[in-house]
Amino acid sequence: MAADTTSDTAPAPTGPPTSVSGWGRTAPSTAHLLRPHSYEEAAAAVLACGARGTIPRGLGRAYGDAAQNAGGAILDMTGLDRIRTVDAEAGVVVCDAGVSLHRLMEVLLPLGWFVPVTPGTRYVTVGGAIGADIHGKNHHVSGSFARHVREFELLTADGTVRTVTPDTALFDATAGGMGLTGVVLRATIQLLPVRTSLMTVDTERAVDLDDLMNRLESGDHRYRYSVAWIDLLARGARTGRSVLTRGDHAPLDMLPPRAARAPLAFRPRRLPAAPSFLPEGLLGRASVSAFNELWYRRAPRHRTGELQRISTFFHPLDGVPHWNRVYGRGGFVQYQFVVGYGQEEALRAIVRRISRHGCPSFLAVLKRFGDADPGWLSFPVPGWTLALDIPANLPGLGALLDDLDEQVAGAGGRVYLAKDARMRPELVARMYPRLAQFRQLRAELDPKGVFRSDMSRRLDL
Repeated sequence: MAADTTSDTAPAPTGPPTSVSGWGRTAPSTAHLLRPHSYEEAAAAVLACGARGTIPRGLGRAYGDAAQNAGGAILDMTGLDRIRTVDAEAGVVVCDAGVSLHRLMEVLLPLGWFVPVTPGTRYVTVGGAIGADIHGKNHHVSGSFARHVREFELLTADGTVRTVTPDTALFDATAGGMGLTGVVLRATIQLLPVRTSLMTVDTERAVDLDDLMNRLESGDHRYRYSVAWIDLLARGARTGRSVLTRGDHAPLDMLPPRAARAPLAFRPRRLPAAPSFLPEGLLGRASVSAFNELWYRRAPRHRTGELQRISTFFHPLDGVPHWNRVYGRGGFVQYQFVVGYGQEEALRAIVRRISRHGCPSFLAVLKRFGDADPGWLSFPVPGWTLALDIPANLPGLGALLDDLDEQVAGAGGRVYLAKDARMRPELVARMYPRLAQFRQLRAELDPKGVFRSDMSRRLDL
């Protein structure tokens, strides 16, 4: 279904060209920011975007350059932030693309519903969640975000709005398509029923990578959510030592009396913001190695049934505003890849390579993916996924990541586009076998190349 939403007026840029970067702050570029407050304004902005095109942007949590457009326009979708309807019986919400997962939790948790998938931050928009086809700690059970989207409305390059449903080419190209097929305006999402806003959490330590993989393989089926923090500076017999955390939404009868009085209350903690500048090198090998040692030693060898807030379990870093500043002005790279089951030796080799290089990453997590999702550029496939943050000024980082890209591609794996800022374009087709279909659909749907980004130019998407 398509509807004409053209308008004679477009929202004016919010001043002169603005410097915009991803969450990693590694490759800023300048563009005109446009903030539509209606679907008509969004359509007008797309039609008037100019030769350099435009790209939708939410809350800026893509780590690389996916939501940047040097010399062109950027549609800041946070002005479209209405929750349209909530069916509290069926657990279905209809909302604008600029609504954040944080806002959905505020509104829906008191009604006994939770978002079906959340990444490590709740400060992402629904449009961004579809465009990156985000995944969470429950992928082995629930898949990625788009699997729970019943339909969405997509503003395409000709200014019309199309209602897009699953099992169609346009849905599969948009889910994970990084905003390059059009602008998601509104989405209908199936939610997850919960009885409380607390989590029941089991924690255990793994002495090395093999021990961790064995624990994940043998026990993940008992949990909805599972993730492991991994020490990538540990070497020798300790290589890959980890703290494994798994859990589920707590039932009502597990709550202590005080919490049971308001079982669905959502009260995330908030700490002071990180300083605007920290000295370069503060997170060096020595300091991160000390942190990793302390974190591992303080973790319980085995603990079950701990009650945690949803914000603590899913989004611990959201409690520190602007936490990305801790890496200094040079910023950081988040590198995430997946290799399939049966490629465990490739995973071991990559972990050893990272360890030998001495990457000072205190934010490194390993988890397992379930069935692949239908999006042509969706990241998850069945296998092992490792994500790590690395200071961008680490000596030899470019050569290291190029080498890791080759190892990942050689093992039939892929790198997550929503976190990429530097991959070579010739590797994308090896990692994403449906890229040719994506390019063909884009060419048919958007022959003038209205939707563009720094990433799309860099990777020839």
